[in-house]
Amino acid sequence: MATVDWFAAEAVAAPAPSRPRRSRPAAAPRARTHARARRKPRRVTGGILWISAFALLLAGVVAVNVAVLRANVAVNKLDTQQMQLQAENAALASQVSSANASIRIERTARAFGLVPASASDTSYIDLGKK
Repeated sequence: MATVDWFAAEAVAAPAPSRPRRSRPAAAPRARTHARARRKPRRVTGGILWISAFALLLAGVVAVNVAVLRANVAVNKLDTQQMQLQAENAALASQVSSANASIRIERTARAFGLVPASASDTSYIDLGKK
């Protein structure tokens, strides 16, 4: 088997012949009425409308979130106020119950024939002495 020298000059193909360039026929010079033909301006109104619609929707979402946050703050304040009022009502109910209890006890004692002791008949016993 024969070896092939890939880099030898005979193995490299000759370049393809180049095509002759066609020359354009000389055109008659035109009188320029406009400096350049103007391109139609690109319509961006559709994009602007979409961007403004999305901005408006985003502003609406932010406004709704702010309204919900304010409502939550108001609900939190009302909950705190409710807890304070419930604690105050419980304290007042306890006071009313205590006041009614002493009057009820006194009435029940009078019904059994008991009377309050006078201050002159009251004596004290000292339990500290043995």
